[in-house]
Amino acid sequence: MAGNSRGSGQTRDKAEELASSASQAASSAASQAREAAASATQKAGDAASNLTHKAQEVASNLGHKAQDVASNLGQRAQDVASGVGDRTEDALSAVGQGMSNLAGTIRQRVPQEGMLGTTAGRVADQLEAGAGYLQEHGLNDIAGDVGQVVRQYPVASLVAVFGFGFLLGSAMRR
Repeated sequence: MAGNSRGSGQTRDKAEELASSASQAASSAASQAREAAASATQKAGDAASNLTHKAQEVASNLGHKAQDVASNLGQRAQDVASGVGDRTEDALSAVGQGMSNLAGTIRQRVPQEGMLGTTAGRVADQLEAGAGYLQEHGLNDIAGDVGQVVRQYPVASLVAVFGFGFLLGSAMRR
């Protein structure tokens, strides 16, 4: 029996050795698993941080591009409005020049004496005065003057507008 007890002690020692070895292997595997989990967590955190940073950059770039586009559109609209204003000023000056030319033509072709000459002279004077006004004043001045006339003579202004609309409508139907 002494041999059996000795064999059993060796078996027990080997079992304890195997258990200790298994425990160390399990502990080492658990430690490696924790390290792998920590590394994976760190990598996921870094990836999320990178994605967040890239998303912020893209959003910032889009914001800047939208601002640039809006600024360009605003500048273009301002340029167009300025160009329209300049062309309107040029057109007013051209109309004034045409009125002045018409006044000169009336003075040349209509007799200077008699009732017809007096009336033609007055018409030519009024045409020249209107031409000078159009050539000297800008669109803003004219709009202000028209507003003042409308405030002074509201009924007459309405009658004039309706009359002009009627004449324009009649001319457009033909």
